[in-house]
Amino acid sequence: MRRAFVALWLFIGAPALAVPQAPVAQAVAEPKAGEVVTPVSPESSAKVASPEPGAKAASEFPPEVERALDALVRADLKQGPTAGLSVGVMRGGQRWMRGYGFRDLAKKLPATVRTTYRMASITKSFTAVAVMQLAQAGKLDLDADIHTLVPEYPAKQWPVTVRQLLGHLGGVPTYDSPSAGNNTKSVSSREAIALFADRPLVAEPGTRYVYTTWGFNLLGAAVETASGQSYREYLRDHVFGPANMTHADLDEVRTRDAHHAVGYRVQGTALKPSRFLDVTSRFAGGGTRATVEDLLGFARAMLDDTLVTRETMGRMQASMVTRDGRITDYGMGFATYPLRGHYIVAHAGGQPETTTLLVVLPAEDTAIALATNVEDEAKRLRRLSVRLMETVLDEGAPARSGHLTDPVDAVEYEGLGRMASYGLAYHDWATRGPGRLPPEQDLAGAFTKVTALFDRAAIARDPRGAMERIRGAHEPRAESLFIRVGAHMAATVERVLGTERLRTYRTQGAAGFFADYLAACESVKCPEAERFNPGLRDDVARFVAGWKRAEVPALRRSRLDDAKDPERLWPALKEAAARAPTVRPDYTEELLSLADRAKRKPEVRMRWLERATQLHPESMDAHLAQAVGLLEADREAEAIPHVREAFETPEGTLVLSPAGFIRRLLDTRSPKVARGLLRAAVTLHPDAPELWDALAKRERALGDPGAAKVAQGRAKKARQVRAAQEARAPRTPEVVAPAGSTPAPDKVPHGSTSPTVPVDPEASPEP
Repeated sequence: MRRAFVALWLFIGAPALAVPQAPVAQAVAEPKAGEVVTPVSPESSAKVASPEPGAKAASEFPPEVERALDALVRADLKQGPTAGLSVGVMRGGQRWMRGYGFRDLAKKLPATVRTTYRMASITKSFTAVAVMQLAQAGKLDLDADIHTLVPEYPAKQWPVTVRQLLGHLGGVPTYDSPSAGNNTKSVSSREAIALFADRPLVAEPGTRYVYTTWGFNLLGAAVETASGQSYREYLRDHVFGPANMTHADLDEVRTRDAHHAVGYRVQGTALKPSRFLDVTSRFAGGGTRATVEDLLGFARAMLDDTLVTRETMGRMQASMVTRDGRITDYGMGFATYPLRGHYIVAHAGGQPETTTLLVVLPAEDTAIALATNVEDEAKRLRRLSVRLMETVLDEGAPARSGHLTDPVDAVEYEGLGRMASYGLAYHDWATRGPGRLPPEQDLAGAFTKVTALFDRAAIARDPRGAMERIRGAHEPRAESLFIRVGAHMAATVERVLGTERLRTYRTQGAAGFFADYLAACESVKCPEAERFNPGLRDDVARFVAGWKRAEVPALRRSRLDDAKDPERLWPALKEAAARAPTVRPDYTEELLSLADRAKRKPEVRMRWLERATQLHPESMDAHLAQAVGLLEADREAEAIPHVREAFETPEGTLVLSPAGFIRRLLDTRSPKVARGLLRAAVTLHPDAPELWDALAKRERALGDPGAAKVAQGRAKKARQVRAAQEARAPRTPEVVAPAGSTPAPDKVPHGSTSPTVPVDPEASPEP
């Protein structure tokens, strides 16, 4: 089963704005007649520059790798209107950088590796490094109340520490209205703090993750206090300079040069100029600009311990934890989590004029930098980052999750996948990166508790509860069971079968990792407690056998959506499913990708959507995508049952909560689709006032005041019911996680192919 925070719907019709064509780079074949071309200028490809004194020399990737990287970017950019995109990939001493499209459509100026973009919230990572440098130097106390460093920020009902602000645990609010983030005038650091200084905390510090740009503005002011320099001066002297970020600076009109990208937003099927936003008001939380080469320089400095010590960087990359023991998937200035067995350290950014993404894999000495001058392109950049990662680290082989028709099998396989991903990622991070594993005290007891989580009878009695326990088994409140046991398994496999063996599980399914561990255990005579129980061992063997029976030879090392003729492979997929009806590889993401590519051909698009639910009827993502396709076609009555089907999957019962639906609306550009999803959501959660409120807003925007009034009335009634219930039995309200925070359950599946790097909450034109 696939786990994805981001709903697989982002629908753009045929572009009304034709992208003008720039000359194609010589290394790329001329297009065929009628072929859509992603413009690339001769100056777009990066040349390997001479290194700075003391810096590592960079070299090029092998030509076949560069061709593969270029091809996948070009293929992706054919989907929907695009302006400019700059891409950088680094592994060890190898670099590949290229610009695509235009930084200025009107003037036909190409995007290159020299093009500067607004970094938006990637700025938070720069700020966090600055704070930790000052903490290392003894000039700043991480546990100091921020009020003592920033006197213009009044003392609150609880102390708010620097450490808490670094992890978005300080309770400082984020933009609470469109006007709060819609600044058009240049302001000073002090004036930026004054914009929110009087607002109360929204949670007691340490109890809730609340993504906040305002909180990082406080950190920027603390940098100024502790260093005696302006924020800009400090970054240039201590971050940008040492990291060879030649073109990085604060994003002010006076610092922009001729290479800065003009910003665009998607309106309907066309690109329109971005609205103006002055970002000095979010200086330390989203106020810088840079090139993708600068981002790779920052990543290189992180990996080489140039900016802070290795120990400090390890602390920054470790996820912070709420007071009740929940992992936030955010460290100090970086989102950080496992994905397919890789340990990911990342940050995304989104504002008017820009979408950006930096992904660092510290255990694999790898980084990926992406920047575009089109807003709200987080989904595209996430998808691209995963494909680039596959190409550089996994030789292009796709990672697939498993499709299981039996609900008990599905929950059990979810646990296998999560433990494989956490185990492989944390083992790598602790042995080849700067990380540390949780302390080990009772390994045998941990294995016993993990085995109990996989008990089939217990899962059958309460599938939802079992899924919740499995999805929280990596957290400190659950003794970090999946991390401790999974990392021990990875270490055992590496000791017996070698390091290279660990690289294969990202593309072979989680059961293969368990099977190899059990075989390795046999050879080194592991204690019986570390071999799980016979029932689980039998299930692992059954899963491995089913996977092998259902493999399509032509797709073992390639993706369905990369095939020249995917139609030709459809009969083979159906035959494979018939050979292994209960356990098989999951092709949902690839099928939905084919549907996205066919958006200009509605009948073809719908055919691939229908095939996704036909091949994987238990897939939440497949049903949601088909629902959205039907909504686009004005077939709402047919769409709602698919939303119900999605909700009734083991994943859907947890993920499609009221808060889950609200999160998914962030990726839904079409007001009509958003309304249809909300109409379905309120049938599933009729007592959720937040859903009725959102529906009322959509109905009003689409010109149906009568329906809006009805929805508003239902929202009022739902609030009254909730208030009465809370008065009788006080409870902790459901927290709507901000887009910058993806709950851990949606990120770590071993075989998931859905891009899951966090989205920046500022990505929407309206904060």
